[in-house]
This record gives sequence, C-alpha cells and structure tokens, in this order.
Amino acid sequence: MQNRFGGPWILRFVLLGLVVAAPFKLSATVVGVSVAAPSLTQERVNKLPAKERAVWTAYLQRSHQQEMRDRGSLAEERKGLATTPPAPESHEGPGTSRSMPLDREPAWYATAEARHTGDVIVSFQTPGGGWSKNFPMNGALRLPGQSYTTNNISRYLGRDDFDTPRDKDWNYVSTLDNDATTTQICFLALVATANPGPEGTPYRAACLRGIHYLLDAQFPNGGWPQVWPLEGGYHDAITFNDNAVTLAATVLTGAASGTGNYAFVPAELRRQAAAAAARALDVILKAQIVIGGKRTIWTQQHDALTLAPVSGRNYEPAALSASESSDVLLYLMSLPNPSAAVKASITAGVEWLKANAIYGYSFARTGTEGRKLAPAPGAGPLWARYYSLTTGKPIFGDRDKTIHDDEAELSLERRNGYGWYSSGEQQAVAAYTVWSKQYAMDAGTAAK
Repeated sequence: MQNRFGGPWILRFVLLGLVVAAPFKLSATVVGVSVAAPSLTQERVNKLPAKERAVWTAYLQRSHQQEMRDRGSLAEERKGLATTPPAPESHEGPGTSRSMPLDREPAWYATAEARHTGDVIVSFQTPGGGWSKNFPMNGALRLPGQSYTTNNISRYLGRDDFDTPRDKDWNYVSTLDNDATTTQICFLALVATANPGPEGTPYRAACLRGIHYLLDAQFPNGGWPQVWPLEGGYHDAITFNDNAVTLAATVLTGAASGTGNYAFVPAELRRQAAAAAARALDVILKAQIVIGGKRTIWTQQHDALTLAPVSGRNYEPAALSASESSDVLLYLMSLPNPSAAVKASITAGVEWLKANAIYGYSFARTGTEGRKLAPAPGAGPLWARYYSLTTGKPIFGDRDKTIHDDEAELSLERRNGYGWYSSGEQQAVAAYTVWSKQYAMDAGTAAK
C-alpha cells in the first residue's frame, strides 16, 4: 500500500480496531515558482541545426499568413456595417461540446435539428478551417462581421499572467482546446454521411476544410499547439491537455481510412491524413518523460522544439500529469497492431500509474474549509493532477505561480476551482488489464 505521497506508509494508528493509514508530513512549503512557457519564434528556430530550420520557418510563415487571412476576412465583412454584431455569448465548459452530440442514432443526423447545428458550425468556421471554443453550436447562425469567437479572456488575469492574450480582440480564434475543432469535424462528418445528396455538400466541404486545418496546424515533428494560427506563450506548446494531440490524431486516422463517416474524403487527403497520424504517434512516443533511465508518463504540455515540459496557466506547473497521461495511454491502447515501441510506452506508463496510486483518501469539500484530501478508509485509487519531475511527489500550483507540496496551502478559490485529484486514471489501468492479455510484454523490459 502507498500513502498520498507515493511512498510506503510511515505511521499507522489503531483506533477502535480500525487500521487507519496516515502520511507523515511535518509542514507544507512552497517548493517552486512556475515560469512562462516560451513562444515558438523565428529566433528560436534560427538556433536549431541547419537541416531542421527550413520546415519550422515554413511553419511559422504559414501560421502568420493564415492569421492575416483570417483577420482580413473578418475586416472585409465589417466594412460598411453601422454596428458590429456582438460576440457569441460565452458558455465555458464541456457543455459546448454537448451541443454537437456524436453518439446519436445515424438517422438523427439527417433531421432538421442536426442540419441546423451543422449550419451553425459551417457559419462559424474560420477561413483557416478551424473553430473557437466555449459557446454552443446549436444556436443562431453567425452574422456577417460577427466575431468567430466569444470572450475567452479569464476574469482572474493578474500582472504578467501567463494567460494574458497577445491581442484581447483575437484570442482562441481557432483552437483544439476544450475539444474544439475536432468535435466540429466529427459532427460534420456524421451530418454529411446522413445527407449524401446535394443537401450534404456544405457539410462535406466544411469537414474537409477542418481536416486541412489539422494538417496545416500540425508541427513538423507531429505535435499540435493549443491554438493555431499561433498565439504565443503556452498556447504554442504541444498540448496533451484536453486530448488535443490524441483527438487530432484520431480524427486524421478516421479520415485516412476513407470509410464510414469519412468515405467522402478524397484519396490524396486520405494519404496526407495517414502520414500526419503517423507523425503524431512518433512525437507521442518521443515526448514520454524518462527519469532515471525509466519511462514514466507525459506532462500536460511539451515545448514544440525541445519536447521539454513547460507550464500552462499560472497554476499549471511543468510536471508529470496523470490525467492527461491516462488519456494518452488509452489512445495508444486503441491502436491496432502496436509496435514494440508502443507496447513499451504503454506498459511503462501504466506501471507508473499503478505505482503512484493513492489509497485511503478522498478529495472532498469539508465545510467552510473548501476541498481537501482527507482520510477515507477503503477509498481509492486516486491520482494527483501533477507530480514533480524531480521528487515524483504531488505538487499544486496557485494563481500567483507558486508551487506547493500540499493542496491545503492553495488559495481557497484555486483549491475549489481545479481538479487536483481524480480517479479517472483507473480507466487506463483497467483497460491495460484487457490490452495486455492480447499484447503481452515483459514489464521489466518495457519500462527501460
């Protein structure tokens, strides 16, 4: 058994015949301060080996040119307008994805309701082929001159905040954050399939533009940024948060198949999609963190050029991330005919999750004190959101960029407003039990 800090139980109490495990910890401390993730810039690209510079320079130029086209298209729409239509009303959270259900019966996608949602999606697609986030796609059609996005600026912005937009009027315009863009592509594919005649033409066209967006946004090494065209800061990092990389790869794998909902994808685009999905797998395997010669898991975001762990928002430190890694592992386990490298990556990642599971605790609200980790005999497993790259212990970030070794030391707002512990990682552990029966591999060999 293990305590909340990943090590052996140090102290045991017997009370009324019940064995209760308690961690030994003298005091909580600030163990670090997060630093801003570097943007992807030409200056950084110029420091790469000569043979690598051309593709990254071309990528930066493509990003800049697409941003100018996106901005120019909106500016052209606004010429002559007496007033600019208000931006869509913000509805932050997963509910916006639920406005585009992907699990209905096939016949539903031929209904007027589904086609209306498809029309709204088409109307909000940027010239570059992507979509924004945090507003539903089953409301009103986009008006000429209306912003492609809602107000995604955090109300908690402080001085030198990592989330301060480069341009407050051009923020998250096209993104993979919060399942955006990939969900729209999948929904359009469903509607296009259910409407095979001329009425499905706009949905097929928009879906194909979305697939091209994923190809254009992909880094030369196979990863994806959170926002493209690039917006700077942590948005430029390879993003495993919200499954950005794995969802993009999944969509491209579907497009590459040319079957089912993607039967209308042309042969050349299928070929490009397959190559892009292969590059995504390559960078996933390369980004897995190795500590002490052993593969562990992934971080929430990795630098686009070096693959080094980087911070996200102020309270999201550069650290091993159990939640995101669980989703990466589930993606890898979904791949048919896994290579030896994929098998090794999966086995090592799951073994790390097993070794760092927390038992005997729950993370719950306790009166006015807010949420905190408390003893709960028989509870678990739980995993912390972040684990230190140096100590392997759970760490927690606050809005002032400080990093703590105890969530109870966080400000009440951050302690209550973020998922510091979760049990969802158990899905990957359970899936591995089934997967390993088909793709057995020696765990000791795989972890190296």
